[in-house]
Amino acid sequence: MDYQEAGVNIEAGRSFVEKIKENVSSTYRKGVLGGLGGFGGYFELPTGYQQPVLVSGTDGVGTKLKIAQTLNLHETIGIDLVAMCVNDILTSGAEPLFFLDYLATGKLEPEQLAEVVTGIVTGCKVANCALLGGETAEMPGFYQVGEYDVAGFCVGVVEKSQLLDGSQIKIGDIAIGLASSGVHSNGFSLVRKIVEISGNNWHYQPELLGGKTLGEVFLTPTQIYVQPILNALKQGLNIRGMAHITGGGLPENLPRCLNKNQSIKINQNSWEIPPVFRWLAETGKVNNAAMWDTFNMGIGYVVIVPAEEAESALSYFNSVGINADQIGEVVEGNGEIIGLI
Repeated sequence: MDYQEAGVNIEAGRSFVEKIKENVSSTYRKGVLGGLGGFGGYFELPTGYQQPVLVSGTDGVGTKLKIAQTLNLHETIGIDLVAMCVNDILTSGAEPLFFLDYLATGKLEPEQLAEVVTGIVTGCKVANCALLGGETAEMPGFYQVGEYDVAGFCVGVVEKSQLLDGSQIKIGDIAIGLASSGVHSNGFSLVRKIVEISGNNWHYQPELLGGKTLGEVFLTPTQIYVQPILNALKQGLNIRGMAHITGGGLPENLPRCLNKNQSIKINQNSWEIPPVFRWLAETGKVNNAAMWDTFNMGIGYVVIVPAEEAESALSYFNSVGINADQIGEVVEGNGEIIGLI
């Protein structure tokens, strides 16, 4: 026997690497040393920092992958993967520098995984971080043919004196909510269950969703907030804290950016909740508490600013194409979100 008879195609792996090489190199930015093919990726720290702090993050895309694999549409998954990682480290004020991916599959299909990598490349370009390397694992018997899983790893840098850790936030500061592009990449076990019990498939076009298919709506990639946020910081907007609204929604994620003895009072009527969440709630008979605890409900990211800079923040984000609303205020408390029903 040989490795191929055991289910691992070495030539397909080599073909895949050759197929993605040029695409990957298009993400390279200043600081990248060398290229694909080594045992590690090399990146030189940017100059100009007095006390550079490296910030790292890792994430996946969850069961949203099942929808992509069912519909044989894989490119947006790569964007999701980058977004989940870079948006996380951005909350510290960090600029993403480089990204690594891990792809595991039952049978390596170069065209399929090249689509995923194309999405990763797109996400890296939007975030201005280099795709420095990755790993592809063919694991017959562990994943079914056509199935794959993905994980991402990101490293960024921030000046130590500008690191956001919650200590900068004060009572009376204002929470500005930045619109999500949809469900993003969390809550898909519930999404898939709702679609299943509804008796519909991913090609169904609910009137409430403007004629788009469920597949189109739920494969919409996660919004990447990196460049608008970094540009706001460079322009002097006094952002004191940030939260990436992922699994657990506002109740779980927003308190993570607060200082001690603080809470946020939310006005849940201050932004328009996108129709997709209404469709999920009505179709799945999901109560309000479960909706808020599972989904972002239209707010993908939150920045905390002083009250006197709230109008400037709203004006800036709306001017760069991100819908922004004043959604709450920092008050005394024990880390809870007040005002959600």
